[in-house]
Amino acid sequence: MNPRDIPSESFHASGAEVQALDFGYVRSPDQDRTTPAQHPVVVIGAGPVGLSLAIDLAQRGQRVVVLDNDHKLSIGSRAICFAKRTLEIWDRLGVGQRMVDKGISWNLGKVFLKDEQLYEFNLLPEEGHERPAFINLQQYYAEAYLVERALQLPGIDIRWHNKVTAVDAREDGALLSIDTPDGGYQIDAHWLVACDGARSPTRQMLGLESKGRIFQDRFLIADVKLSGDANFPTERWFWFDPPFHPNQSVLLHRQPDNVWRIDFQLGWDADPEEEKKPENIIPRVKALLGADAQFELDWASVYTFACLRMDQFVHGRVVFAGDSAHGVSPFGARGANSGVQDAENLAWKLDWVLRGRASPALVATYGPEREYAADENLCNSTRATDFITPKSEVSRLFRDAALHLARDHAFARRIVNSGRLSVPATLHASPLNTADTDTFAGTQVPGAVLLDAPLTKQGQPNWLLRELGPDFTLLVFGPAPTWAHDLPGVKVLQIGIDVIDPQALAAQRLDAQPGTAYLVRPDQHVCARWRTPTEAAVRSALAQATAATTAATTATTTAA
Repeated sequence: MNPRDIPSESFHASGAEVQALDFGYVRSPDQDRTTPAQHPVVVIGAGPVGLSLAIDLAQRGQRVVVLDNDHKLSIGSRAICFAKRTLEIWDRLGVGQRMVDKGISWNLGKVFLKDEQLYEFNLLPEEGHERPAFINLQQYYAEAYLVERALQLPGIDIRWHNKVTAVDAREDGALLSIDTPDGGYQIDAHWLVACDGARSPTRQMLGLESKGRIFQDRFLIADVKLSGDANFPTERWFWFDPPFHPNQSVLLHRQPDNVWRIDFQLGWDADPEEEKKPENIIPRVKALLGADAQFELDWASVYTFACLRMDQFVHGRVVFAGDSAHGVSPFGARGANSGVQDAENLAWKLDWVLRGRASPALVATYGPEREYAADENLCNSTRATDFITPKSEVSRLFRDAALHLARDHAFARRIVNSGRLSVPATLHASPLNTADTDTFAGTQVPGAVLLDAPLTKQGQPNWLLRELGPDFTLLVFGPAPTWAHDLPGVKVLQIGIDVIDPQALAAQRLDAQPGTAYLVRPDQHVCARWRTPTEAAVRSALAQATAATTAATTATTTAA
């Protein structure tokens, strides 16, 4: 069956039915050419990162080829926690509401020591955001909705059963050798993006590597489908040393379809093959849920923590994104979420370069920006892993003391680390930022993702992030200067004129006064702000944010 012929009802099926979808192999006309076909962008990997990137580019009018060596969606839940920022990105890609409607929304988490609750935390304590802090949604559903969206866009060519066997990277692109059920063929990519996972064959073919730490511990994931109503609320529950699994840790999450994700710490000496056997998993689950609990084992896997990343994410015309570029432990939900943010960072930059609006220096800035974000994620993930699995007697004593103090003392709760949950990185040192010349309060510094806020437009409820333009947006509180409407590639959004800020939350979050202006990038990061903007200042910030100044400096240096 041609993948474009699969009815959309298929994506509303049960989890088992969605995982069983077969997209099949379709022969490409490229396979009949005597010389390799030329493509502006080729993405390797049809997972959440590769599909998000392809959709973003296609919505901007670019043609994208997506190669995947498989022909099915992910088996098992895998990534399940999708953060508010990821949902905001997927809103722009046309799939956010689908994810929220199917997913389980949650903001609250609880931490236990043995059988006693130490404290709880709210990841989104303030009102006035369209999306929840997190949803839980099995990865196969997320992939299904992304595939369905991709199939709606004529610019995307997904080729299943297309395995890349060789990559010849050159200064002007990369020549790919591809194996299919009909034999091999080659294509030429002007830009190649590797979204092919933690083991990244692309990375290996180019002789590159990821470096970091592999932690000596093992964890069992068990997805169980409960019969009847579960006794746990829709929250994140984390136990240290629970009576049903002594001297180890356990994490519990609810997913759609009454499926519950349980992570059991096993210890380094555990035999992965033995631990994956149902006869060994079921007693562990019953110890947690109760001896009389009725459930079916949906999926299980044993994994080891690893915190790794490549030294550089950009290698000429070959770019790495998602797990192929960086890998973190699952606690904190930083893997898939940071990968989708990689895709958002890269898509608009590739689009501008392909349109001739910017030089390749703009794509090169993806490297330092997302490497910085990866380092932040790796730091948080490593700290969580060290706290959850202390490797010395001293660190264990420290961990246990912090847990006991956390019952009664807020300072100790800040030390307890069951996985600092994913938030978008603030790109403080980005070469695309323009430094402040005015004084502002709050978190919306250059490099930060713009916070959402409720608005009204023509009397109807709306949201700030939904009003941003596909390219740059100049956000002005009050009437914008006349010259602002002549800026190329910039949408002018006048708060109080084009839209209303009824609760003044946008003004509060941006520390805005009449005349305050923010310049926001296509990926919704703030890149500059002023109390009273001038045309020269805004044009200079635009040049900075599109790496025009970097390109000019490089050209001058080369000429010299």
